[in-house]
Amino acid sequence: MGPRPTKTINSNDRVTELESIANGDSHVEEKLDALLAANAEFANNNSESDYASENAAVNSIENPISIEGAFSYFGLLLGIFPPAAFFLKMLFDIGEFKGESAWLLLLMVVVNAAAASVGYFSGKVVGKIVFSLEKYPWWMMMLLMPFIGILWGMTSGGTAGLFVFIFGAIFGAAIGGAVGGTALPLFALFHRLFKKGDKIERKLFLPIAFGISLMISAFILAM
Repeated sequence: MGPRPTKTINSNDRVTELESIANGDSHVEEKLDALLAANAEFANNNSESDYASENAAVNSIENPISIEGAFSYFGLLLGIFPPAAFFLKMLFDIGEFKGESAWLLLLMVVVNAAAASVGYFSGKVVGKIVFSLEKYPWWMMMLLMPFIGILWGMTSGGTAGLFVFIFGAIFGAAIGGAVGGTALPLFALFHRLFKKGDKIERKLFLPIAFGISLMISAFILAM
């Protein structure tokens, strides 16, 4: 068998090829620049389209409620109905309400008003916290909601309970923590589902907020 012909690569040609790769082909660079520009334009168009769609959705809301307003009003409802249900249950358990027990009714009204006020004003802060958490994945948001709700409820219930001295503050914080830890995750779930931008339609907010508050109140009365 005769020797096979071999192709000899000139070292100068290899050096020239390597230099060409190192220095870059202007034609390839032009294509790459065009591709990057097109990709940037596509991303920018998508971003503008998403922003326009979100603005259109927000503007389509007839009676919008901001996230701060939604959680403030929800805190107000939680400060009114569940404590009132608890006080009514106490009166039912007493069985007979006499005139000399009028001070107890007055105390309940004061505590109820205090819980509603604290729930309303602290709801603005809670709304900002929830709004920032709504940008995270669902599982992370829902994992944190009960803890935030417990702190919210303990703040409102404990502050209102101060009118019943130290024991009332401790008991109020415990009841408020249980209510907040249950109510806030439920409300935050529906709020994230139905909100558009940072607002929610009033006709959606009202049944959700009243429904959760009254459901918890009914549970307290049934205990």
